[in-house]
Amino acid sequence: MSKHLTVVMALGLLAGSSCASGPPVAADDLKLKRVVIYRNGVAYFEREGRVQGERVRFKVRGDEVGDFLASFAVIEKGGSSVRAASFPLKREEPATPPEGTGSKPADAKRRMETVVMEMDGREHELAVGYIAEAPVWRPSYRLVLGNGTAHLQLWGIVQNLSGEDWSNTKLTLVADAPLALTTQLERPVIPGRPVLTDDGGAIAVLPQAETTLAEEPLPPQQAEAVAPMMMAPASKSVEKKESMRQPRPAARRRMSGAVKDEESASAMADAMLNRPAAAPSRARNLAALAAVAVSGGATRYELPNPVTVPDNHATMLLLADKEVPGESTYLFAPDAGVPDSASHPFRVARFTNKTGGLLERGPLAFFGEGGFLGQGVIDPLPDGANATVPFGLERGLAVERSSEYVQEGARLFQVEAGNLVIERQVGPRTRYKVKSGVDQPHTLWLKHPRQNGAKLVKPPKGTEDNVGAGSALVPVEIAGHASKELVIDERQGQQQAEEWLNNLADDAVKEYLAGPDGKGEAGTQLRAAWTIRNDWKRLADEAERLQVEQNDLQTSTEETRENLRAIEKNKAAEDLRKTLTARLSKASSRLDEVTKRLIQVHMQIKELELRFREAVKLVRIPARA
Repeated sequence: MSKHLTVVMALGLLAGSSCASGPPVAADDLKLKRVVIYRNGVAYFEREGRVQGERVRFKVRGDEVGDFLASFAVIEKGGSSVRAASFPLKREEPATPPEGTGSKPADAKRRMETVVMEMDGREHELAVGYIAEAPVWRPSYRLVLGNGTAHLQLWGIVQNLSGEDWSNTKLTLVADAPLALTTQLERPVIPGRPVLTDDGGAIAVLPQAETTLAEEPLPPQQAEAVAPMMMAPASKSVEKKESMRQPRPAARRRMSGAVKDEESASAMADAMLNRPAAAPSRARNLAALAAVAVSGGATRYELPNPVTVPDNHATMLLLADKEVPGESTYLFAPDAGVPDSASHPFRVARFTNKTGGLLERGPLAFFGEGGFLGQGVIDPLPDGANATVPFGLERGLAVERSSEYVQEGARLFQVEAGNLVIERQVGPRTRYKVKSGVDQPHTLWLKHPRQNGAKLVKPPKGTEDNVGAGSALVPVEIAGHASKELVIDERQGQQQAEEWLNNLADDAVKEYLAGPDGKGEAGTQLRAAWTIRNDWKRLADEAERLQVEQNDLQTSTEETRENLRAIEKNKAAEDLRKTLTARLSKASSRLDEVTKRLIQVHMQIKELELRFREAVKLVRIPARA
């Protein structure tokens, strides 16, 4: 255990004499040993060294002071002693240059400030850490397709725009974007305070009265005053630039010493130069690959050996080199940016991430069949997940798609206060017609857009339901020069109030009474009420038929009377008059019978309806899951 370390930070922010051209943070006694690069525009830097004395001076670029102060941590090696610093703030502005000298004051954001760390005067082995702005690292992928397997390589592209060389430095790439804020802790802030006054016992402000009896709109003047408070816009987020510096056009890109396997590089070159298709073998020097670690949901790629990346240079690092399950197939996924994809599927590669960590979004180059096949983009892919990435369009296959909206079934959902709610299964029914114009049989995947909240009904075997992405991948096996049709059903429950006499209500109640729930107290009460309802329904149907017959008879008798009036004075039409008179007599007699029965039926209907309403009030069935 090392000696106790007392640390006091003094921030003088002494202005440098020239604009910053070096790193955001520098310290003569502490050398850069480690860099951790994230995907959010910041990097963590760690410096180490042996120091002796009472002060350690840091040169901090003006635009990085806030990040430095917000994240600075000091560790005494071996002692595990971490100190969070607090200190007074003092800024000395540079003197105005004499007139006529032609000198210009340094840019306040780019000039170097001095931060002093005070210690106890003893010798210490220290490590200090802090964050600073840095370009995000970017992934780039290679996939060589074979028979049932694929060869996946992950490369990380790192840009050093820090203002200093990373010499023999430990490098870590993190596939995560932890929350990082742009801070301005170096700027003094003096908040306003309330003023204490003494006005005796007088009431200075008339209290606002309140009422809950009326809900009248506010006067225009008050409405204008209240509206800004109720509709205050959210504060705008601050966009963080990828880097404060841009690489020089003539900056030379170099390959780091992280990968030295000639066999792997040669095989990839064969594929790119259209030589005979031979998947690159895995790197023999496995120690050159990054060690993958997953912690707290974040994937870290630790380079096993220190690397050197000069300032204003970039490097490519081989992070993963794996054989993974994969194949070349076809995907029908219409894209507005590719008009022909509305009728033809894409050529795609399907593979499984078996690298042990998260694959970030990035470009993916495909090789196979003796050469370069195309490029695509891989979205963030967790370990063990499958990816389907398009790289071309296949016009030898055609797909037609049509859909209709379907409502099916009736299930008793709830009975409350004499009201009935049923549940129906509703959703789209989609038909896909696939036609093949090629010789070989193929597996075609349909990217089927999913109905929000619905479930697939008996989907084909092998279907991948990506609920979070709002789609499902459905496989279709199709022979060469053949056609095939596939129907995909989606259903979800939809509740609706229903009248007791409707057929849907009858179907729902019968299904409930036939099931296990119908054997309880509520089922017994509903069964008794349903006997009355059936009598009511029978009479209601009879009343409907009688009403139709009554209307027809009234129309017929009226027409017959009109015809009799037309031939009343025509003696030659005596036989016709007799026929019409007999018809009128018969229709009138039937009309009297129908009218009488209709009156009786309506009276019985009223009675049965009241009896049913009273009986069903006793029935309570809570909403069913």
